[in-house]
Amino acid sequence: MTVDPIARLTLLFARLPGVGEKTAQRLAFYVLKSPAEYASDLAQALLLLRQEVRLCSQCCNLTAQDPCAICKDPLRDARMICVVESVPDLLAVERTREFRGRYHVLHGALSPLDGIGPDQIKLKELLARLHGTGPDESVQEVIIATDPTVEGEATALYITRLVKPHGIRVTRIAQGLPSGADLEYADQITLSRAISGRREL
Repeated sequence: MTVDPIARLTLLFARLPGVGEKTAQRLAFYVLKSPAEYASDLAQALLLLRQEVRLCSQCCNLTAQDPCAICKDPLRDARMICVVESVPDLLAVERTREFRGRYHVLHGALSPLDGIGPDQIKLKELLARLHGTGPDESVQEVIIATDPTVEGEATALYITRLVKPHGIRVTRIAQGLPSGADLEYADQITLSRAISGRREL
């Protein structure tokens, strides 16, 4: 039985994260009402996405060019590596414009209950990067920016145990109250982390 093209596209859109059936249907009708060139460009962009995007051989970021633009940037400080769980996490840190080092994307976090161990994330690649070719290139600090979840904390502790024996400084991003938050509504763990991570003014 032939599947209706609109229903087929709606089903495909509905499989995207955060897209419900009604939104998927709206997207399908939008593509249908748009000029033919838009549908062609969209299809081509999706094909190129699968064909050209790959992992950066240095930091495991998603890129169409290897190494990625961040790793190629000579103004980046190669002595600092910020370890993140995913590419969206990398982009979030980049948006702050505060970090001028390099990154390493793990593509996950340790979760034994889900069958995700050290071999399922990019830990071997991180260890391979810990020593550069010259004194200015050697890594001096690893900043762990994994999520403040059970899996993220377990991953941070595991990385710390792997990295510290190399004589490299290991730091964890600060955790605490978001800007504009009220103390009375903060949970105990968040408030506890905010107090323990306090700094001098």
